[in-house]
Amino acid sequence: MSKLYPLKFKPIYKDKIWGGNKIQSTMNMDFSPLPNCGEAWVLSGVEDNETEILNGWLAGNDLNDIVEIYMGDLVGEKIFLIFGNEFPILVKFIDANDWLSIQVHPDDELAAKRNEGMGKTEMWYVLQADEGAELISGFKKKVDKEEYLQHLENKTLKSILNFEKAKSGDVFYIPAGRVHALGPGLLLAEIQQTSDTTYRIYDWDRIDVAGFSRELHTELAVEAIDYNVYKDYKTEYEDKANETVKLVGSPYFTTNIIHLTQAIKKDYSELDSFIIHLCVEGEFDLKYEDEVVTVKKGEALLLPAIFEEVELHPVGEAKILEVYILM
Repeated sequence: MSKLYPLKFKPIYKDKIWGGNKIQSTMNMDFSPLPNCGEAWVLSGVEDNETEILNGWLAGNDLNDIVEIYMGDLVGEKIFLIFGNEFPILVKFIDANDWLSIQVHPDDELAAKRNEGMGKTEMWYVLQADEGAELISGFKKKVDKEEYLQHLENKTLKSILNFEKAKSGDVFYIPAGRVHALGPGLLLAEIQQTSDTTYRIYDWDRIDVAGFSRELHTELAVEAIDYNVYKDYKTEYEDKANETVKLVGSPYFTTNIIHLTQAIKKDYSELDSFIIHLCVEGEFDLKYEDEVVTVKKGEALLLPAIFEEVELHPVGEAKILEVYILM
């Protein structure tokens, strides 16, 4: 069996009623002929939506196909034992040109109970925000199920939700159970568990081009919602050049940001996990052994778990989201 190497993937583009054109104009990604591209899935093992390898001798294979072949060498021994042939992380870009539906995702326990696969915990890294752009994350006061349903029925749900202004570089962690929505003018990277299960709570009374409203999942959502209120919905961090700065540490994924202005070495010898490098600004060269891979803004690079040491060389300057799973 031939040697593994850092893998690039062909994005999958999703037309959405709320989508726009920033994925093309800002991330230099070509999603034509979609009129309203809301999402670009740049690394996915979701069933029937697996991303295809673009580079090297494995080009043309889907992500889950090579997980099945290379197992722990690709994803990490413990990770393969738990997740099998399904790659456990989904990475996407989202362009909100209008409000997304107010929604919630189940946790692992509820998803398993409903035969929906894994739960869905996610995080957002804001790439670009129009002036005044905002999003919804959680409640602004503690409520119970009855109060929530009353506000939903009376169309006053917004009055109990927590709205946050958003700007470039902001980070929001969205655990399963947290009610949330993105507002217009936001372009972001999303890191999440491999799941496409969403319970739509409210869709702003919107109708599509055919005159239909989208399905709501009121009953399914009620059991999934975390009705508590939390002190900090936005993740605070310090941007330090040429250091690995943690953004999110959870059982589902760890996400760091690396702001490169000069070359650095990364030692992954103690890590039993794949590593994703998502370039969110500029471009960089990843050097390993005698090879070089250039990663540009909007591209995700999957580094197999067997890799122990690499060098990251910015082409000018770059920002990278580094993602892996600590078991």
